[in-house]
Amino acid sequence: MSKHDAKPIRTILFVPGSEQEEVLRAAAHGADAIVIDLEEPRTPYSESEREITRQRMRTFFDGPASHAGSPRWFVRVQPPDTGQTLKDLRAVMGPNLAGILLPKVHGPEDVYRLDSLLTCLEVEVDLPLGSTVVYPILETAQSLRLAYEIAVASPRVEYMGGAVSRFGDIHQALGYRWTEEGRETLFLRSKVLVDARAAGIRYPISGMWGGATDDTEGLARWANELRDLGYFGMMLGDPAHVPLVNAIFSPSAEEIAYWQDLDRLATEAEQRGSGPVVYGDPNQGEGHVVHLAHVGSARKNLAWAEDLGLLG
Repeated sequence: MSKHDAKPIRTILFVPGSEQEEVLRAAAHGADAIVIDLEEPRTPYSESEREITRQRMRTFFDGPASHAGSPRWFVRVQPPDTGQTLKDLRAVMGPNLAGILLPKVHGPEDVYRLDSLLTCLEVEVDLPLGSTVVYPILETAQSLRLAYEIAVASPRVEYMGGAVSRFGDIHQALGYRWTEEGRETLFLRSKVLVDARAAGIRYPISGMWGGATDDTEGLARWANELRDLGYFGMMLGDPAHVPLVNAIFSPSAEEIAYWQDLDRLATEAEQRGSGPVVYGDPNQGEGHVVHLAHVGSARKNLAWAEDLGLLG
């Protein structure tokens, strides 16, 4: 599978791998994807506790709860420089695992290391080579600077974007002060978006809302800004936010109708061999006279809607 064939993920919900009941409930929340966190499910987290969690994860991924029809299942593992990545991977590899979130990335070499481990394990468990997706999390200054190089480091990298942290690793890396408006991270989210799209990432995903969990107006503003920038989804830590965010990262019926009209008018003009193609009020400027670029945009957006299952 190519990164160009990746399907949109509007909501990617994190659940701690240490909490078995939360993992078992996660599929019912309606998120497009679930991340089971094995890197930092809680603090502190001893090696003995990690081993118990790995055993439970092996049972989970071998069992019916992770089978097809569920959300896409991802796991955040410990990064390769810890020496613990292989232990985490062996606990989750299999046909029901969609991909791996790779934290604490510094550069493309981290993706190379994970790619090699995944190739070996895919052979070990009889999976098609290259079938396990890699989603690098950009939490260091080096990774933010090298986002394009990280995105092209492996064909496995299907998802990436400008993650955001209120007071976590990205704050440590850069020292900004988080605000609800997000001006302090706008450049980061924009820069990584350009890098990801230039590298062929079809549906970039951005980071979490850092405000109060009950501030749904703030969450909606944040998610809408991400969509306006060009993101197609975001990470979530609260299951209650899933329906709102799914809706924001889905095209509206009006948008779909507009794109379908442009596609139809262009197709009819191509069949006639004559133009120009015009649409709507002449006062709307560029949008009135339909050009090839407009048609291309409409058709690309219709492919997005189709990937979401919104076209009849």
